[in-house]
Amino acid sequence: MQQNFDLKEVEVKAKSKTYSVLIGKEASKQLVKILKSLKTYPGTILIVTDDLVADLYLSEVRELLEPEFRVTSYILKNGESAKSFEEYYKIQTFALEKGLDRNSIVLALGGGVVGDIAGFVAATFMRGIRFIQMPTTLLAHDSAVGGKVAINHPLGKNMIGSFYQPESVIYDTDFLVSLPEMELRSGFAEVVKHALIWDKEFFYWIVQNIPTISALDEEKLRYCIEKGISTKAEVVSNDEIEIGMRAILNFGHTLGHAIEAAYGYGNITHGDAVALGMLFATEISEDLSPKLNLSNELRELWQRFGFPTSIRSDILPENILNWMKKDKKTKNGHIHMVLIRSVGSVIVESVPDELVLKKIKAFY
Repeated sequence: MQQNFDLKEVEVKAKSKTYSVLIGKEASKQLVKILKSLKTYPGTILIVTDDLVADLYLSEVRELLEPEFRVTSYILKNGESAKSFEEYYKIQTFALEKGLDRNSIVLALGGGVVGDIAGFVAATFMRGIRFIQMPTTLLAHDSAVGGKVAINHPLGKNMIGSFYQPESVIYDTDFLVSLPEMELRSGFAEVVKHALIWDKEFFYWIVQNIPTISALDEEKLRYCIEKGISTKAEVVSNDEIEIGMRAILNFGHTLGHAIEAAYGYGNITHGDAVALGMLFATEISEDLSPKLNLSNELRELWQRFGFPTSIRSDILPENILNWMKKDKKTKNGHIHMVLIRSVGSVIVESVPDELVLKKIKAFY
């Protein structure tokens, strides 16, 4: 696809589908061109977004699409609570009422929550219709790529979902200017994760070039997005449905998801929870591999970025452990975690409950 010189295109070669991630200023202006390039013309576009993003960008995106396409929109309440079975059912009902058919397209305009639930709606409506991701947060540089779509269940995060690749991901970096620092920090945790699991050189570039979250200017932010998405694309291309290598993308998430559930969804950002989980996993790694010496460096880095380094004191350690045992990597009741061997190299291993509980207690 021909594109502006300042747009970066990353190709994702998943087993089920190959598609492009378009990154850069005004990337959203390529939307109509991308839709018209599809094999089957999508008469109706359903935009799924949330109330905060709708106020900022919904009218702008609708103007791009109209009058070329029939456009309708569904607006969720901002926050993790929107990833519920109730909202999933409401969107399905809305799509049926608005006459969407198998040629229609779902357009996910928003952050990770919107992308997850909109993608799952697309994956299951009429047994699967096409969808496009238009991320508006830094955090979504991770969730919008790779085809993981899901909703939450009271007993676990992302427990009901599918692997379902989008037709395209359009990452307009102009949408990021409205992000508060807390949201930038949340997304930056996944950027650091990609560096830690895959790219030693990129990790130390971050250490040397990003002293604080507020130092993420436009150029550095775009570089971080490109590096993160390129890592994600490479991993997904090798293992689309997480039967092996792709599990390394869950570094920090075993404790991170448990913290989100134990605190109550929405009471800690996903990125802050994952950052805490990465520090926790690194300390576990050091307990199992004494030659590793990384956690002190990470702890200093976390303090620079404002990531949490301890667990809230009102949460019981046993409660955290129980949530960790609900993780999708758990096998036969045994916790499996992504552990780090060195920067750029990780492995999935079983970790004894006793060690996990002891380490949890040390994080208070």
